[in-house]
Amino acid sequence: MDKKAKIYVAGHRGLVGSAIVRRLRAEGCTNLVLRTSKELDLKNTAAVAEFFAEEKPEFVFLAAAKVGGIVANESYPAEFIFNNLMIQSNVIHQAYLSGVKRLLFLGSSCIYPKLAPQPLKEEYLLTGPLEPTNDAYAVAKIAGITMCRAYNRQYGTRYLAAMPTNLYGQGDNFDLEKSHVMPALIRKFHEAKLAGAETVTVWGTGSPYREFLYVDDLADACLFLMNLPEDRYSSLLTLHASPALINIGSGEEVTIRELALMVKEVVGYQGELVFDSTKPDGTPRKLCDVSKLHALGWRHRTGLKDGIRSTYEWYLNIDK
Repeated sequence: MDKKAKIYVAGHRGLVGSAIVRRLRAEGCTNLVLRTSKELDLKNTAAVAEFFAEEKPEFVFLAAAKVGGIVANESYPAEFIFNNLMIQSNVIHQAYLSGVKRLLFLGSSCIYPKLAPQPLKEEYLLTGPLEPTNDAYAVAKIAGITMCRAYNRQYGTRYLAAMPTNLYGQGDNFDLEKSHVMPALIRKFHEAKLAGAETVTVWGTGSPYREFLYVDDLADACLFLMNLPEDRYSSLLTLHASPALINIGSGEEVTIRELALMVKEVVGYQGELVFDSTKPDGTPRKLCDVSKLHALGWRHRTGLKDGIRSTYEWYLNIDK
């Protein structure tokens, strides 16, 4: 991408989108097109069509989505599938009609089967049943991947789907009902520390394994992929067992218990952990195979404890 190219970041105020914008600006990209959800409802087909016809961006980062943890996914499955299908369908189709050069569609590693072999390779997509607690969201994201492939095949577009692992960092959602595990733990331990609580309850048994990636590392990977030379970028769209799909992750995993203890240490909470085994664990293990990305020359830079520390420092300064 030329630094003066017109770049549209859909979902620029979210965890992923805001990190991409920070990285683009740090790289000297000055022609960014940004719209809040109030300014442009991506579920509104006519509004999205008008936006693309007027702006004609050259590159698109599709980071806009309805996201959440286990509680949110179980509570609002209809919203998760409808909103995400509408957002991605409108953006991908209008990107094609307006001649976008490259589009990066951001999904989630929950697209893979619940009991798929570990680590999760891109070719494991659609080889088994999904995790029931977030299947509505996963199906929507799988549709987005399939849409990118279909448009590439029929129209010759250059759309790539990137599947990040569990993300955290600046701009995260710390709502205890709707957040993912990392921000939920940070908030729980912080509030327990302030209240002098003797215990903190963590959902599930603590035994599932999870992989985490600092969101600024994800943004770095996104720009790395969008800036690949044409031959290497084209190979991702056509030559692999699972074309137009690439995992982004750290390739490292910890148990939820290990994560909770790490957050407890960073926050400085002195009480005890209690695991509520009546709550769902979700997928037992979800480690991404990132060998394809590593082979291209990209690796994450931020260690887990350093990332937790940076995220906690950001959380302490919210609204201050």
